Amino acid sequence: EKSDFLEVAYLLIYGELPSSEQYNNFTKKVAVHSLMNERLHYLFQTFCNSSHPMAIMLAAVGSLSAFYPDLLKFKEADYELTAIRMIAKIPTIAAMSYKYSIGQPFIYPDNSLDFTENFLRMMFATPCTKYEVNPVIKNALNKIFILHADHEQNASTSTVRIAGSSGANPFACISTGIA
Repeated sequence: EKSDFLEVAYLLIYGELPSSEQYNNFTKKVAVHSLMNERLHYLFQTFCNSSHPMAIMLAAVGSLSAFYPDLLKFKEADYELTAIRMIAKIPTIAAMSYKYSIGQPFIYPDNSLDFTENFLRMMFATPCTKYEVNPVIKNALNKIFILHADHEQNASTSTVRIAGSSGANPFACISTGIA
């Protein structure tokens, strides 16, 4: 009840709940990696306006393997940073995919906001109006994120694990789960 998504993400990565200092450091790391490479915008322009956001997201997440080619030889030492990048970039890509599908401009991450507020802002803000996060929606979405953080061994999880066992780039593996 009192946790937020990033605290749960920390627990899943490290196996224990973070101290206050660990939590603050972790949230800062996630925030730093939420920004996308500007070249990714060109990928979005290749899709039809009627493309489904999940199809766009699939391609965009898979394309991250081209931005992080060093992960083609994934080592255990890469685990933490890769997990942080995934946690940070997937919401940005999801929001970009949605915005593109409805013909609105992308909204860049705002690192002064918490994880859920930032996602809601990227999804629903427009450049011409100030966006106010509804606290009820923020609380509900945070709980949804927590519920989805560890959703057992479903088909997408199995697919990611099978792809990951091949040693493929982690971003390519995650894209298989999106498919």
